[in-house]
Amino acid sequence: MRARARLRGYLLRLAATASSLAALAAMLDPDRIADAMGVFVFGVNGYSQFYAIYVGVRLATAGLALLAARKGDLPILGDLAALLILAQPLGRLVAAFAIGLPTGSLFVICGIELAVGLALLLLRPQGRLLSS
Repeated sequence: MRARARLRGYLLRLAATASSLAALAAMLDPDRIADAMGVFVFGVNGYSQFYAIYVGVRLATAGLALLAARKGDLPILGDLAALLILAQPLGRLVAAFAIGLPTGSLFVICGIELAVGLALLLLRPQGRLLSS
């Protein structure tokens, strides 16, 4: 059981690091990141929305994952981080029905998000999805 907690903590710290670096990259070069993600950013509102999603949400994910890694005795925090991570591939799945699956590096990113989010849920300390 202890190995599961250590692995979950490691994955949470890894997710926090990846989310922080993604937010930093978006802050430093928003046009390049927007282009890589297939997003067209136009005007003040466009950039504001870009920063809200690619910086704000990523930093919130990083903060929650880091807090969850430090507070291993509160598995709900890790569950919430996992659900926030899984929201990305879920949104892409919804979009897939309307316009198709993402391609290239975004498809790979989606797979990584899905794998990390599901692993975090499966590595709960009690081993059950809905236990407290």
